[in-house]
Formats: sequence, C-alpha cells, structure tokens
Amino acid sequence: MNVLAIHRGELVAVSIIGIVLGGFALFWPDATLFTVAILFGIYLVVSGVFRITVAALARDSGAAMRWLGGILGVLLVAAGVYCLVSPERSLAVLAFVIGFGFVAEGIIDLMAGIQGIVSPTWLAVVSGVVSIIAGVITFTLPGLAISAFLVFGAVLLIAVSVSTLLTLPRKNTVAAM
Repeated sequence: MNVLAIHRGELVAVSIIGIVLGGFALFWPDATLFTVAILFGIYLVVSGVFRITVAALARDSGAAMRWLGGILGVLLVAAGVYCLVSPERSLAVLAFVIGFGFVAEGIIDLMAGIQGIVSPTWLAVVSGVVSIIAGVITFTLPGLAISAFLVFGAVLLIAVSVSTLLTLPRKNTVAAM
C-alpha cells in the first residue's frame, strides 16, 4: 500500500475517535470527568511507585536525593489513592493546580510587562491580569472551571477532528503518488 493511503486511513480513524470522544464528553460530562479523575489517580499512584523504586534502587544518587525521591513517591501514592477513593475531590485538586498555573503565569507576564522585558508591554500586562483573574475564578469555582475546560476541550476535539476529515488528501491525489 501507498504510505499516503495508510496515513489517510490513520487520519480518518483518529478523527472519528476524536469526534466520538468529544461527543461523549459533551453528552456525558459526569462520566467523562469521573474517568479523568480515575486516570489522574492511577497516574499519581504509578508515578509514586516509580519514584519509590528509583529511590530504593538508585545507588549512584546521594542519600539526600534518594530520601527526597522516596518521600515524594510516598506522597504521590497517597495522593493517588486519595483521588481513587474520592474522584470528585481529585477534580477539585486538578482545578487548583490549573488555577495555580494561571496565577503563576499571570504574575510572570505582569512582571515582564512592568519591567519592560517584553514588547508591547501593555499586552503582557493585560495577559498577566487576565491570567490572574482566570486563576482566581478557577480557585473560587473549581467545579465550574473543570466543567468549562471539559466543554471547551470537547468542542475543540470535535472541531479539529472534523477539520481533519475535511482536509484529507483526496484518493486520486494519493493514487497518483
């Protein structure tokens, strides 16, 4: 088979999967968020076990680094178990992490604008203020923020998938190559 024909088939499959997943997220948001929370918890447990294993087996690292890695691993496992036991709370934690990221990025942009490090400075200041506001909203309304992220992500997933389907290489173009 021609490589472009195979690539076209992959694009069709990935686009259809994207449309289906985006549809699930839009029509069954609670189930989608529950799945995200469970996957987040599993990720934390696996990441923590990995860090604990590395701390126990990495003899070439210093004792302080091994202890730090091991303690971090234990904390990650505990956080992961907490997320698995209480998925709705893990989404709130995820929202707070996102909110913290917004605020941190906002402060960085704001300072860069005030100090004149970037140009135009006014745009950096506006970006910083908007990012800080987004962080505060995410902190104060974590459920709404996560729901909004889900809807926005689902709509983007569907839009990108549909646009990919609409811009596929034509079969006659593929056959000519």
